[in-house]
Amino acid sequence: MNIDWSKKNILKIRAEVIYPEDDATEGSNKIQAKLEPWLTAIFQTEHLSLLLGSGFTAGIANLAKINSQGMARLSFSNYKAEILTESERSAKEKERIKPNLEDDLRVSLELLRGLEILKNADSDKLKAEISNHIKEFCKTIVLTEKGFIDSSEYDKAKSILTSFLVSFGSRTATRERLHIFTTNYDRFIEYGADQAGLILLDSFSGTIKPTFRSTKLELDYHYNPPGIRGEPRYVEGVARLTKLHGSVDWRYQNKEIIRALLPFGANQNHPDLESENQLDVMIYPNSDKGIDTAYYPYSELFRDFSSAICRPNASLVTYGYGFGDSHINRIIRDMLRIPSTHLAIISFNGSDGKIENFCKTINEDQVTLVIGDQLASIDKLTDQYLPKAAIDRITEKMIRNLEKMRGLSADADKSKNEVIE
Repeated sequence: MNIDWSKKNILKIRAEVIYPEDDATEGSNKIQAKLEPWLTAIFQTEHLSLLLGSGFTAGIANLAKINSQGMARLSFSNYKAEILTESERSAKEKERIKPNLEDDLRVSLELLRGLEILKNADSDKLKAEISNHIKEFCKTIVLTEKGFIDSSEYDKAKSILTSFLVSFGSRTATRERLHIFTTNYDRFIEYGADQAGLILLDSFSGTIKPTFRSTKLELDYHYNPPGIRGEPRYVEGVARLTKLHGSVDWRYQNKEIIRALLPFGANQNHPDLESENQLDVMIYPNSDKGIDTAYYPYSELFRDFSSAICRPNASLVTYGYGFGDSHINRIIRDMLRIPSTHLAIISFNGSDGKIENFCKTINEDQVTLVIGDQLASIDKLTDQYLPKAAIDRITEKMIRNLEKMRGLSADADKSKNEVIE
């Protein structure tokens, strides 16, 4: 299929490709008539997963009229040229056109490990510099969260945030739970779920000091209907959450990963942000604890991602993900080798050509594209194109009753015609 990737807005549903170029009401209504029922069908597939990238946070921040934490390059004073050169080389290898903070952080940690092996005197200087960069990055994440809470547009932005999440989470309770994956370090998903009343199941257990557990027991929420014993039913509005790259509130302590009690939008002088050794913050790829933990917990998290999407009748919806992570891209390609799977890419832009490059490597018949500011800005998407953000049993019953009445009316007309004949 020939897709004109030079267009700013692209809508692809099955074999039909549309390039909306304006926001005229008539055009929006036609698109809504095509897109909303299609997304509704995808959201009710047997296995549904949602992958949120940095564009999700950027969209929410834009609604709140605040600056989102970026992934700008780090500036080092120690081994600056070596780190920059290797970051650029490795970024291309990992399917990113331009290197970002994660590349600089990964390369500097690898260099630090080499210097420590060589017992080089510069290792302490580099270690202190990396720790300071991580501290400042964590502070910008929390500053974005605080800016959101203090924003004059808070009510509007919170409404869009909660509606967006509930649109995906409003699955029939008897279906498998929605599984949300994210590469983001912030807590907008958790905050929005709390505000919307959604229950999130993650890999942490405990109350005083929530600890990461790699158990594969799929714990869930049930309730006993009044007057009925021994027949528990699934609680509605429950989803699973996996943060593939870690989180700003994850810490490595005493050979365990715990979730620190860092409030959403905490002050910049919060003790968890002022710790001397920020190398204990579990944000990818900060795993310098030795070979036994070098890929823990990330190996477990990516295994969850693979097992969730690489199975028959699975659908994956991406929002704000720019396809710049080769590991994630590889797993998605593996998913699409199963004919009954489907991928829906929703993105504010073409991500500097990375989405185009990815689509050229897969079967485009299994892909839905919703790209461009006229289609994928989070407010327009939520208000116009996503399924209704509610579990509305009354409407469902009304539709069934109307269909039944139409059926009875049709049968009556048929009988009347037979009598006349």
